[in-house]
Amino acid sequence: MPAEILVVTRAARGGAAVGAPDEGDPADAVLRALADPHRRQILRLVRDGELAAGQIASHFDATQQAVSHHLQVLAKAGLLSERRDGVRRLYALDPQALDPVREMLSELWPSALERLKYVVEQDQKKKKTAEPKRAGHKP
Repeated sequence: MPAEILVVTRAARGGAAVGAPDEGDPADAVLRALADPHRRQILRLVRDGELAAGQIASHFDATQQAVSHHLQVLAKAGLLSERRDGVRRLYALDPQALDPVREMLSELWPSALERLKYVVEQDQKKKKTAEPKRAGHKP
């Protein structure tokens, strides 16, 4: 079952209902687009400059239709800019689309650093108490 459909209700236990992610949240759209390895590879291909859809498709063992779908998902998430050059469509990475994800991760990062600090400090305490005292050595 896709995560977007999953609804968890904690109301019976006195908690609030938790539903699907907000479809309007740009970070969610970007993360969903990045979840597919083919899409991440497409972004790697276009990170340094524009490529035509056909050039992108040549890197995959997939139909043009499948690659086109991936390009549409990435464009809808804002990760790709699209420009027409005659009959060709040129795609390039829009790195600003990653800003909502960076912001979300920066909100989570301080607590992760605090947990890491705690674990390292606990590990250091264990090592100090486990060190055997050498004979004739005074601390």
